[in-house]
Amino acid sequence: MNLSMLNQARQLKSKLEETQKELAKMEVTAEAGKGAVRVTVNGQQDVLAISISPEVMDPRNPRALERLVLKAITDAQEKSRKQAARKMKAITGGLKLPGLF
Repeated sequence: MNLSMLNQARQLKSKLEETQKELAKMEVTAEAGKGAVRVTVNGQQDVLAISISPEVMDPRNPRALERLVLKAITDAQEKSRKQAARKMKAITGGLKLPGLF
């Protein structure tokens, strides 16, 4: 490995580390049930917040609320994954690196 390639690898590593920090700070929100359930995740798909409107809390039908929460979480994580993938692609030029998005 020549010096130029080693320097490029170091620069890529530095950019990847910076992007990981940015992703940890990035927040994405998704809704279900016309906004009755809101979920916020970060760029690493960690759930940061869940907001549930009291109107959808029906003790006779807990499954409806469960479905709304699951949909909002799934949608938020998918949005986050797509944004993270765009950021990573900008750094790697579309190169598929193991362990990355």
